[in-house]
Amino acid sequence: MATEATRDAFGRAVMELARKYKDVYTMDCDLGRSTRAYQITEVDPKRFLEMGISEQDMISTASGMASLGKVVYVNSFAVFITGRAYDQIRQQVSLPEMKVRICGSSAGITQGTDGATHQSVTDLNLMRGLPNMAVVSPADGRQTEEVINFSYNYPGPMYIRLSRFSTPSLIPEDKTFQFGKAQSLKEGDRVVFLSTGPILMNVLKAAEKLEAEGISCGVYNFPTLKPMDEGAVSDLAGRYDFLVTVEEHSIIGGLGSAVAEIFSGMDRKKVKARLCRLGLKDCYGESGLAEELLEKHGLDTDGICNYTKSLV
Repeated sequence: MATEATRDAFGRAVMELARKYKDVYTMDCDLGRSTRAYQITEVDPKRFLEMGISEQDMISTASGMASLGKVVYVNSFAVFITGRAYDQIRQQVSLPEMKVRICGSSAGITQGTDGATHQSVTDLNLMRGLPNMAVVSPADGRQTEEVINFSYNYPGPMYIRLSRFSTPSLIPEDKTFQFGKAQSLKEGDRVVFLSTGPILMNVLKAAEKLEAEGISCGVYNFPTLKPMDEGAVSDLAGRYDFLVTVEEHSIIGGLGSAVAEIFSGMDRKKVKARLCRLGLKDCYGESGLAEELLEKHGLDTDGICNYTKSLV
């Protein structure tokens, strides 16, 4: 079965977008071939701007270009673009609501052997906290293409989380991306998984394995983390015994926190479920193969299965 990383789908999708619209540009910080932002040069070399190792300058320049009507996709590793340039993103993109798409590539611990300095496990936390900032984390290649196509007309700033972790196609073709909406991929009995990003692959495998052991689990994909689908969370909280969020990110500030925020405002009489969060537990990553790191943090198929069985 063919596999693809969401960063690869991004490169292809933004290149095709540039064929249709002459106002589409990409920018990068000496990582254009890794983030795939460089692929736009196949359409027009002048619409790829190499900014050197200077995320702050890149964000400032993109904001200026957006003020002139350009639709700019700025790219770097997620850890650098959200960390180094946070002040510029806040002051020059989020605050004035500039139409800039901030693409955080190689996010999460599956970035791999480069280690903790290059692995972003807090980017969703940083971007979710910014007013006006939409936050999207597509699960597979096709969904990434849908997100990029949607983002062209989105009126404000957007953070798009991308991965180098290759997966097969995970979302059925009849389940199209809808901004701000969760996707029901499977219904179950007592347990439902809420997932975001390519880690959905391991969630689906775990649900299949648990089904064979007599534990029927629901699976919902949340490609949009801001705005969250509050209606879906409220519905699931009233129907299932356990809501298990699974994310390749710290459990602080990411999907688990977003769901907890919705829980906190619900009528307790309508809440049946216990909320449980699977992710990095207030720690950094480390150097290692993607599969080794996922196993260490309980985010591989067996880890998700064992955690679920401990609940039920």
